[in-house]
Amino acid sequence: MAKDWKGLRVTVKLTVQNCQAKVSIVPSAAALVIKALKEPKCDCKKTKNIKHFGNISIDNIIEIARVMQPRSLAKDLSGTIKEILGTCVLVGCTVDGKDPKELQQEIGDEDVEVLTE
Repeated sequence: MAKDWKGLRVTVKLTVQNCQAKVSIVPSAAALVIKALKEPKCDCKKTKNIKHFGNISIDNIIEIARVMQPRSLAKDLSGTIKEILGTCVLVGCTVDGKDPKELQQEIGDEDVEVLTE
C-alpha cells in the first residue's frame, strides 16, 4: 500500500490504541491528481518545484471527488468537483484537453451536468 504512494507527499494518520499503533494513509487532493496523471516516480528531495503536465479524464476527476467528498466543505458533489478542478489548476494539468478553469465555469453555469449518483 505504501509503495503506491512512493515519491508523493501524503499525510499519514497514526492511531494508537492499547499500545498498538495503526498507520493509515490520508492522501490529499493534489496527491490523488498527481497519481492519476501516472507520471514516472521522482525523488522529491532532490528536485523542487516540479511542473506536472498531462491530461486527466473527467471520470478520474469525479472518482477523486467521491474520495474527497467526506473531507470537503462543499454541499454537493459538483462543489467538490470544482475544488478538485482548482487543484488541477495548481498542479498544472488539463482535463479532457480543456483548461480546468473553463470546466469550473461550465459547471457553475450548469452547461455541464454532473451525475450525483
